[in-house]
Amino acid sequence: MTIRDTPGATSGAATTTLDTLMPGPLSLAGHRLGTPQRAGALTMVPISGPAYPGIVPPRRGLKLARVDGYGRVELHNGAADGVAIVPLHIGYIQDAAQNHALCRSAFIAAGQSLMFEDAACVQASQGGYLTERDQWFFVLPVELRARALQRRGVHDFSKLWDDIAALNRGYGLPARGHLEQILSRKRPVLTQFQSRLELQPGQLGALFFVDGRLAGLELAPDPGYFADVWTALVCFAYGVAAWHAEQRHAEAGPPSEARPFPATCLPELRAALDRDRAARIAQVAGWLADVPTGPVELTEEERYLGLRLSTVTGAHLAGQVVTDGDRAVYASLFAPWPGDTAQ
Repeated sequence: MTIRDTPGATSGAATTTLDTLMPGPLSLAGHRLGTPQRAGALTMVPISGPAYPGIVPPRRGLKLARVDGYGRVELHNGAADGVAIVPLHIGYIQDAAQNHALCRSAFIAAGQSLMFEDAACVQASQGGYLTERDQWFFVLPVELRARALQRRGVHDFSKLWDDIAALNRGYGLPARGHLEQILSRKRPVLTQFQSRLELQPGQLGALFFVDGRLAGLELAPDPGYFADVWTALVCFAYGVAAWHAEQRHAEAGPPSEARPFPATCLPELRAALDRDRAARIAQVAGWLADVPTGPVELTEEERYLGLRLSTVTGAHLAGQVVTDGDRAVYASLFAPWPGDTAQ
């Protein structure tokens, strides 16, 4: 999978391979990167490619069935057919309830339910259990994802409270184990990333960069699945770190003013846009070239028919992937982030 010249871009734009980002022999053959989009500190590079059939999209097929005590969350696949791949680090928010997030992905067959007994409460000292009504889901911010992955299988509902408190303190918020201080109270700010970045037709994945640093690689089985997790990823998984970066920029001084393209007619404007697009592609290629590489460990967690769910651990990348043979069907991989407490 490569960054290629886009239509209209200047000849010779940088071409950068992403093969080194995927662990071991996993193949992304046929996948392509689109034109980078930028919203402040957050850059998103769309991924398109062949869809993998038979996977239930999470918003339409995967439902929170119940919370049976703190740290015990049951999800249900209500689809008549197809297996659900639970998005890695998905969480649920509801007013006046103890909000939870999951530390791992999983398979759930059609019509079946699965109790996650190693879920993490993400709102300390809040009573009440989540129910099916009036809820929305998120994906844990990248700053918390390494710790959550490390603590999969640990039955301790308060296991992320100290990490959440440290994250809040670093963001100038009260040092409490309440993730809703960011996700709910800053939601109007975070959702701006969704409106400023455009989901592309046929898009089934993305690379996310914050301030020029690779934050994550997300790949879904098909465009419908990716559309379902789009808001949770762009606003919460990676938007939180981008919002924090923009706060630091504001403290450093006012941003430089945008300058209009030096064009006096439509052909000149088109040429200027092509040059700008090519420059952005070359910039992202440079960011990719700077991504550290090294060995990763792939640990199989479970199987469903020909699908395998594995955990990826390495110094430069971690997360979970679902594969069929050597084909990557689903991936949620993130880079270690400055200040995360798992380092």
